[in-house]
Amino acid sequence: MKSITDTFKEKKLKLTPQRIAVYKYLKSTKEHPSAETIYRTLQPDFPTMSLATVYKALNTFVEVGLVQELNVGEGNFRYDSNVHSHPHIQCITCGKVDDIDLVSLTELNNKVSEFTDYTILSNKVYFYGICKDCKSN
Repeated sequence: MKSITDTFKEKKLKLTPQRIAVYKYLKSTKEHPSAETIYRTLQPDFPTMSLATVYKALNTFVEVGLVQELNVGEGNFRYDSNVHSHPHIQCITCGKVDDIDLVSLTELNNKVSEFTDYTILSNKVYFYGICKDCKSN
């Protein structure tokens, strides 16, 4: 997997301290934060960074394949630095989003391709439920 530096050099993009901070934050968390969450988290260390800068950085990362954008139906996007195809599950009570790493989408892709005669290029799979923390409350 290419580094952010290699990817940005290859695409002739400028690698700013703000972009590095956004990317490092995404790589450091298993959460699937929104742009607003990333902005609030980085604000103490980057007080001059705007929310628009965070959005632009995230859009660039999505375009170059370093980050995937998730739409779990909240009206805004979440972001995941794990770009490999994998399903997600969201708690309908607290909104937490988790990866489901044990499920391979290859078999599902093959079945869908076989059934529809489409060549599957990509997919997004979301499950919805109630997490164990919310169940115990």
